[in-house]
Amino acid sequence: MVKKSSYKAKDIEVLEGLEPVRKRPGMYIGSTNQDGLHHLVNEILDNSIDEVLAGHASKISFHYKRNGSITIKDDGRGIPIDFHPKYKNKRAFEVVLTTLHAGGKFNRNAYKTSGGLHGVGISVVNALSSILKVDIYKDGKVYRQEYSKGKVKSKVKIEKCSKKMRGTEISFLPDETIFDVTTYDPKKLYSFINMKSVLVGGTTIEFKIDKELINDKTPNKKDFYFKNGIEDYFKLEYSNKNRLFEKDFFLKNKLNQNENFEVYITFNKSESSSLKSFCNTIETPDGGSHEIGLKNGLIKAIKLYGQKNQISKINNINQNDLIDFSDIIISIFINEPSFEGQTKKRIIMPSLQKEIENKLQQEFLLWLNSNKKNSKILLENLVERALQRSDLSKIQDLDRKSFKERNRLPGKLVDCSSRSRENTEIFIVEGDSAGGSAKQARNRELQAILPLRGKILNVYNVGLSKIADNNEIQNLIQSLGCGIGKNFDINKLRYEKIILMTDADVDGSHIATLLITFFYKYMKSLIDDKRLFLAMPPLFKIYNKKKSFYAFDEKEKDTIIKKEFKSDNFNITRFKGLGEMPADQLKETTMDQTKRNLILINSEKAKKDIKITEKLFETLMGKQADLRFKFIQNNANFIKNLDI
Repeated sequence: MVKKSSYKAKDIEVLEGLEPVRKRPGMYIGSTNQDGLHHLVNEILDNSIDEVLAGHASKISFHYKRNGSITIKDDGRGIPIDFHPKYKNKRAFEVVLTTLHAGGKFNRNAYKTSGGLHGVGISVVNALSSILKVDIYKDGKVYRQEYSKGKVKSKVKIEKCSKKMRGTEISFLPDETIFDVTTYDPKKLYSFINMKSVLVGGTTIEFKIDKELINDKTPNKKDFYFKNGIEDYFKLEYSNKNRLFEKDFFLKNKLNQNENFEVYITFNKSESSSLKSFCNTIETPDGGSHEIGLKNGLIKAIKLYGQKNQISKINNINQNDLIDFSDIIISIFINEPSFEGQTKKRIIMPSLQKEIENKLQQEFLLWLNSNKKNSKILLENLVERALQRSDLSKIQDLDRKSFKERNRLPGKLVDCSSRSRENTEIFIVEGDSAGGSAKQARNRELQAILPLRGKILNVYNVGLSKIADNNEIQNLIQSLGCGIGKNFDINKLRYEKIILMTDADVDGSHIATLLITFFYKYMKSLIDDKRLFLAMPPLFKIYNKKKSFYAFDEKEKDTIIKKEFKSDNFNITRFKGLGEMPADQLKETTMDQTKRNLILINSEKAKKDIKITEKLFETLMGKQADLRFKFIQNNANFIKNLDI
């Protein structure tokens, strides 16, 4: 029989002082892993930052010592040293250090804005430290006391010091019985202390770590100082970014008399973005109301501007089209922030969200109207991203299909038999007749044939939806198996070489150009990795009963005739297309791996001068026919070595 368990008054456990913190540390610092360990530094540093924000301090020092302890000092007012009215035998700083929810942050007169809102930070650090020492400098005296695991270990000692010394100095050693690890990450410390100095521009933070504790390139000493705060930080940190344009968006605006917010945005071309948000210098990695207000305000301003300037498809864009290509910091300073949990990772304040949204919409719309040239570039890019995003769903379906049904490759593809990719190649040929000859001429083990019907789509200026709907391009994508655009993965490419084999005439050259354009725009890594080639089928056959030669152009034909055929006793066959060439001749001249000539589609020059390459593609393949006509007039003779 199971004995009944009692549940009476004696079963109710009363935890006194800081025992609740030691019993359930995760409730107060999130975890007992390295994140929780670093949170201790945040709590102490935030108290010093609050003195800066209140206008009473301008210098903070941080020192991570070889014994594993951390020392943080500021030149602020110092924690009050007088006796507390409620605890007449205790000085105020002892109450603050040993009592949960005791601090100056609850009193609006003491701090207008603060990060350590809950009044539990310094006492939590005390509770979770094996040793904590406090030194308070006031009026030529220093007040010292030592604690262990949240409890007083020594009486208050009062000594004389220089009257110039003021502020609070806290040294603590994390309790190894609480934390999984008690070793800090120097790089992480450097990074977030640097960011603190950015957010309180004009403040110096002296950073120091004993050299023995560093095993990477993190500096062991650094004086952090950003006169203009976020603005200076962005100019330093993002100077080498591939920007959409040089002009950035910066806003410093009041929310009310004592509250304000700052936003800084750089717009870039590459899909590498960052969004950092802070409340009273505390990072809010899970975002919340201020981030939502920021995103809503920006996108509303963009849509209003786009509608006013009649930019088509502006309503297709969403927040990600902007945020995924931007680096953004939003920092707010407010009186009574409402955090979600003690670790303060998310802000929940609907009224704040609306206020930031309205102010940002108004100011960003003004910025767009004042920078029309940059606004045009920005909005054109946003619309293009929106189209790619919506159109990519079809391409992704296509990729999934090629994965799920990889054994059901396009019906027109005549695959090679080798299971290894090594030495394999796929010939992309125009038309079924050329495909027929190529099938007979190929090496069945290593060579695959994909016939395409007619000229494929010019992809340079069309949306991905049209590309996904085009059967010939679908067949091509599925045959190669490596996806396109954002989903491209060269490791999934099914062949070692891709060879374009078109007729040696104007139409053939046009088809090859359209294919190269497709690869350049959506599979550029194939070109960079030297996987794309042009086959060189001959244009003429010169022969008699004794011998025969192949010529690739008129000049070579004339040279062969002059050198090899002294008399008029020879014949010339001009190949109208690959489909008319007998399979044995096609193999001998164009497909035999030991005899043929291939032209590598080279991207070396393109890498060196991407702007010239892009301009060339825009001229040849873009929408402006007059640019194309002018180029043809100036470059009427085809060059032999194609090098893009």
